[in-house]
This record gives sequence, C-alpha cells and structure tokens, in this order.
Amino acid sequence: MQQKKGIAILGSTGSIGTQALDVIEAYPESFDLQVLTANRNADLLIEQSKKYKPNAVVIADETLYEKVKNALWDDDIHVYAGSDALCQVVESNDIHTVLTAMVGYAGLKPTLAAIEAKKTIALANKETLVVAGELVQELALKKGVQIYPVDSEHSAIFQCLTGEFQNPIEKIYLTASGGPFRGFSYEQLQKVTKAQALKHPNWAMGAKITIDSASMMNKGLEVIEAKWLFDLKPEQIDVIVHPQSIVHSLVQFEDGSMKAQLGLPDMKLPIQYALTYPDRFPSKFERFNFMDYPSLTFEQPDPKTFKNLQLAYDALEKGGTLACALNASNEVAVQAFLEERISFVQIAEINETTMNSASFIQKPTLEDYVALDAEARKIAIELTKN
Repeated sequence: MQQKKGIAILGSTGSIGTQALDVIEAYPESFDLQVLTANRNADLLIEQSKKYKPNAVVIADETLYEKVKNALWDDDIHVYAGSDALCQVVESNDIHTVLTAMVGYAGLKPTLAAIEAKKTIALANKETLVVAGELVQELALKKGVQIYPVDSEHSAIFQCLTGEFQNPIEKIYLTASGGPFRGFSYEQLQKVTKAQALKHPNWAMGAKITIDSASMMNKGLEVIEAKWLFDLKPEQIDVIVHPQSIVHSLVQFEDGSMKAQLGLPDMKLPIQYALTYPDRFPSKFERFNFMDYPSLTFEQPDPKTFKNLQLAYDALEKGGTLACALNASNEVAVQAFLEERISFVQIAEINETTMNSASFIQKPTLEDYVALDAEARKIAIELTKN
C-alpha cells in the first residue's frame, strides 16, 4: 500500500487553502494533513482544525494565540504563533509536501525554510519567485527539491511539458481573462470603483489577487514567476488575452508545434495535480463541454493602458531587486485601493514611482531582499498619503 503524503498548508483559510482541503478530504487514503496555518482568520482556522485534526496549527498574528490555543485545548493539536513558527513547523519529518498558499511577500521565508528542510513544494504563492526567484531556485537545486506550480497558468505549462522535458521551449503563452475592465481606456479606468474591480468575470479568488487580475499585475507577476519556474528569457514569455478562461496556457516548441491545457476555470484541478504528481487521480470536477463554448477568442493585451504588465516586464529585464520593489509597492498600493484611499489607476503610478525611487542591487542576498522590501513599502506608503 502506498504511504500517505504528509501535507502542510500554509494559508489554509484563503481561497487556495480552503479548496486544497476539499481535495485532501476527497482522498483520505492518500493524504495525511499535518499542518494548517493562517494569518489572522482565527475563527476559520479553529473550525478547520476541529474538522481535519492536523498535528499542528500556526496563527501568524501572535495576539490571537490564546484564542486559538484555548479553542483547541481538548483536541490534542499543537498550537504555535508568529512568523518564526511558520518557518519552524514545516521542518517536521512527517511532512512530505508543503502547499504555500499564503498571500504576498510573507510566503517567502516559510517557503525557503521548507526547501531547506527538503520538502516538496506545491507553490501557489507566486510572490516567492517574483521577489527572490534566483535565490529560491538555487536553494531548490542545491537541496534536490521539486517545486510544482499551483497557479492555473503555470500548472498548464507544467502539464504541457510532461514528456517533453528533453525538448527546448521556443515560447510560452500565458493566457489572461482580461479581468472586469477588458477593453477599457485609461479614462474609463480612472472612474472604476472597488466594487467593480472585485467582480471578476470567471474566477472566484481572494480580494488581493482579484484586484491584481483587474490591473493586469497578476499576469505581470506570473510572467516573472514563469521565468524562474521554466528557466526562460523575457522574450520567450508572451501574454495573450483569452476572455473565456478555458485555455489555461500554451507551450510552443522549436518545431513550431504548440500544446495547450484546457479546462473549466477551477483551481481544484491544478491544486490536485500538484499534490498528486506524477499521477492523475480521478475526480468529480465538472467537465468541459465544447458545445457550451462554441467560440474561443484571443486578443492582444494593452500594456500602455494596463501599465502594471509593462512594469513587470521591465523588472524582469533589469533583474536584481527591481521585481522585489515592484511587488512590495503593489501590496501596499492594492491595500490602499481596497481601503478606498487611492484610485485604481494610482496603483500602477505608485508602483512605477517606487520602482524608480527604491535602491537597486543586481546580485542580492536574502538580507538585501528583506531590506529592499521594507524600503519599497516605506516609499509606497508615503505615496499613498499624497
């Protein structure tokens, strides 16, 4: 009998984390849930812990430690708190795979700790590679650790490459839905509201990634992530707008042949593939029907109007700490927009100014990334006050 995989979910209360729990619950003979973590959503973490009975839980916000500890006192679950605990908990010998589903820069250090501990990584936290892709991949190579992508687009590329690893990639195409503002002019974008930006046409996601999708920053971050996951040059990565979100991405090989991965927009499939690879487990996910989508359409993106996409390509071209500065600024700017302190178009404006103002290091260490992230956030925070 095949041994169960011990799973740790970093960010179990978010969109990816909750769907991952559904996947794990469907295959109790294959997975053994070891760790759940959350940032501040103590109530849902407690609820999940009582249902799934992990070995340990971590609440990142230390002020909520007593609440979680007291609620789980009778459940024989180890409770920890703080950012250091997030890094330490993934070192357990009972863990095989760490699903990093935390939002933003906060996912970097726990992911590095998991790689250091030689755990297989199911990566849903794209910011880890955006901020410090070179550092992460060097450590993964050194430790012999596999990183399996969970983003639907990168999972699609990974699936298209199965059986093709000896064949060089000529180009990849990351598909984008275009978000709620596809086809908008810059003047129209100046008037959009938070409620409009949070209404994605195809995907149900958390607030931060939904805003990133509306601004095309999410696709920009995915471009940078793809560079590190698949060892590509910027000119080998293209973005194409595909409003139906059925073709999740494409690979073009040197002979001109193209492979695409298709399916309904459902994150459970890429989550499951990352957790079960190289196997495909049978699922009850809804099946795609061509007759429901008689027309699949494609368009060029508009990086002049949606400036964040161009900023990501600029950061990729220059390398070093520029993507780190872009990511830090974007996290601050998106939060300011969600709090309705800045307009939608100001997100990209703040990102561009921060990138141009922050220090730049071509060959950074982890300490450099940490310092640069803090510096860029400080610059962006000042810009959101103006």
